[in-house]
Amino acid sequence: MNAHIASLVNGVILVSVGLWGYSESSSVTSLIPVGIGMLLVILNKGVKNKNKVIAHIAVLVTILSFANIMPLRSALEDGRSDAVLRIIIMLSSSIYAMIFFIKSFIKARRK
Repeated sequence: MNAHIASLVNGVILVSVGLWGYSESSSVTSLIPVGIGMLLVILNKGVKNKNKVIAHIAVLVTILSFANIMPLRSALEDGRSDAVLRIIIMLSSSIYAMIFFIKSFIKARRK
């Protein structure tokens, strides 16, 4: 799998799971992953075309998605298992995308 596909999958997961969380809680902060996911989807064409600047911006946006760790703590403390599941899904997809970004950067550096 390529970095652009992993980034697109991550963006779609962030949007869909963020909307799922918003539909259950109606909290505006649940829309933060939606915004991050939409940015990743928008940047995806540049990542696919191997534009270095856009790829690095996409990595920074992906790193922003790791801010989900803070809501994970409160969801665990409050015993909200549905929120824990959503956050773990979003964090897992972001880690997955980061792995492919790192692999692509290493591959590009070797060339």
